[in-house]
Amino acid sequence: MNEDGKGIPIYRMNEIHNMLCDFSVSKCADISDLEKEIFLLNDRDVLFNRTNSFEWVGRTGIFYQQHDMDFIFASYLVRFVPNEEVILPEYLTAYLNTKYGIWDLKRRARQSINQTNINPEEVKETFIPLLDKSIQLKIKDYFDSAKVSLMKSNCIYTEAENLLLENLGLKNFQAACNPVNIKSLKQSFLKTGRLDAEFYQPFYEQLEQHIRNHTHGFKPLSKVCRLKDKNYTPKDNQEYDYIELSNIGNSGEITGSTRAFGKDLPSRARRKVQSNDVVISSIEGSLQSCAIVPPQYDGALCSTGFYVLSPNEINPETLLVLFKSSLMQGVLKRNCSGTILTAINKDDLLNIPVPLIDPETQTQIADHIRQSNALRQKAHSLLAQAQSAVETEIENNSINSVNCGGGGKP
Repeated sequence: MNEDGKGIPIYRMNEIHNMLCDFSVSKCADISDLEKEIFLLNDRDVLFNRTNSFEWVGRTGIFYQQHDMDFIFASYLVRFVPNEEVILPEYLTAYLNTKYGIWDLKRRARQSINQTNINPEEVKETFIPLLDKSIQLKIKDYFDSAKVSLMKSNCIYTEAENLLLENLGLKNFQAACNPVNIKSLKQSFLKTGRLDAEFYQPFYEQLEQHIRNHTHGFKPLSKVCRLKDKNYTPKDNQEYDYIELSNIGNSGEITGSTRAFGKDLPSRARRKVQSNDVVISSIEGSLQSCAIVPPQYDGALCSTGFYVLSPNEINPETLLVLFKSSLMQGVLKRNCSGTILTAINKDDLLNIPVPLIDPETQTQIADHIRQSNALRQKAHSLLAQAQSAVETEIENNSINSVNCGGGGKP
């Protein structure tokens, strides 16, 4: 897998949220034609995560085709192709996300020290209660309406991105592709402390120079945000919402959390966040994982793999779109360092140049992001109704069942 756009966009566990596969992915895989034939996704395929931590194993979402683009899926996921004469993909997805479906899958999970696995052959033996086709079609209607709301949400988010790019003069920006740069020792290591060739690529230098030449000026990040890096020790018998990288959606939203007592949280749950904070991943490969903390997560904890920023000169919505832009993603990537786990350290983060955005553009961007978030919340509400409707029907009706392998019995 790579982040350079080589090959075909690939879905991973991190890109399945709230019963849906995200509409965009952050990595590609350069694979053979034979592998593409095996892993190419079709409209309304259902993806199931068979291996990860106990919490995330069994995560299931439906894939919707878009813009005639090809997508594939990582081999640690499993693809379900339902027989629609028996069961609709939307209903299968909703059922596997109900308390009944989750329980049935979790009980089959085998846990080791760092990993949990569910054998796909055992998943085939899972019995699925068969609701009447008319009810399954109602579940499909919920999913279809949610998909429309999410597509509108994404369009409005793209408009916000375009507003920012126009303000930055990046709408048609093309950086030079020359991979060669010659630096003296004084201009390189003695100045930056960096010896890795990637850091000195002309592409990155052009990005930073573009920021420094911005019409409205620039400041180091430390001047436009306050970094909240003080550790918080959770109380053993108090419950907290815990946010980690896999809870961040591609449009800068927090898609969920783990609810647990302080004594049961991992040692990395040490950052306390407040409403309107912006969290950004510090780890290369996950730099796109940025989000605004909404009111419902005020007082939640997040992983130390995030930096928590409290904006002052730039509103949270603009800061989010800025950090997810190709401009700032390039600047962040350039400043990552390390060997086993490449990440951006605190001092380098605070010193990165940030372009200043005029107040009028900031207001427009904030309005777009709020509209986008409202549509996303509407979609999540529709999907929650679908899940609830399935649970209610199961509890109130005597129904038949079929297993994933194709057989069935009353």
